[in-house]
Amino acid sequence: MNKGTEKKEIIEIKDLKKIYNLGIQKVYALAGISLTIRKNEYVAIMGPSGSGKSTLMNILGCLDTPTSGKYVLNGTDVSKMADGELADTRNREIGFVFQSFNLLPKYDAIENVALPMIYSGIPKEEREKKARRVLSLVGLEKRMEHKPNELSGGQRQRVAVARALINDPAIILADEPTGNLDTKTSVEIMHLFEKIYKEGNTVVIVTHEEDIAKHARRIIKLRDGLIESDLPNKSILDE
Repeated sequence: MNKGTEKKEIIEIKDLKKIYNLGIQKVYALAGISLTIRKNEYVAIMGPSGSGKSTLMNILGCLDTPTSGKYVLNGTDVSKMADGELADTRNREIGFVFQSFNLLPKYDAIENVALPMIYSGIPKEEREKKARRVLSLVGLEKRMEHKPNELSGGQRQRVAVARALINDPAIILADEPTGNLDTKTSVEIMHLFEKIYKEGNTVVIVTHEEDIAKHARRIIKLRDGLIESDLPNKSILDE
């Protein structure tokens, strides 16, 4: 899973805008955002409700396209892509971790983790072998053949993290990843993200919680569709 430590731009955004038309009124969910995220950065995106962070996350994750502006993901301009191209890019370049886990209840952990590889046309034996290896990475060696209803919330989120890692994506994009977890389990999941980051992965967490954001090395705060601040997290010193 190691992505190497050389620095290069994974995300380049220039003057990104997302405008919704409500009758004759225009609502700027994003009002002109520019930022760069480099390989092996650990970034938290924060902001109150209505700040634009969910809209930005959807565009970063290739789930939506901007009204105007440019988004280059791992060297490819995705801002004007059609839905089919976006879906391919999403599966190849982005590993998602959601608050609600988004696991399929009838599938065990191995099958859930292997799902993204089906769309890549990888043979079943290879899919299962890699799924087992990634599940071991997130500490679920003994729970691989359990279905979601047989796992705790923290274990389910570990399955989701393993699924996010399975295609060796350019970025891990986590949306409120501890929102459904208790405090102790939240800390464990954030330690897992720390481990993933230190192995060379690029991690972007979208959260409204200061306690979660403080784990990142860089904190971007949004307000009213604009970047209010973009600063290194000085409370953490890399080892």
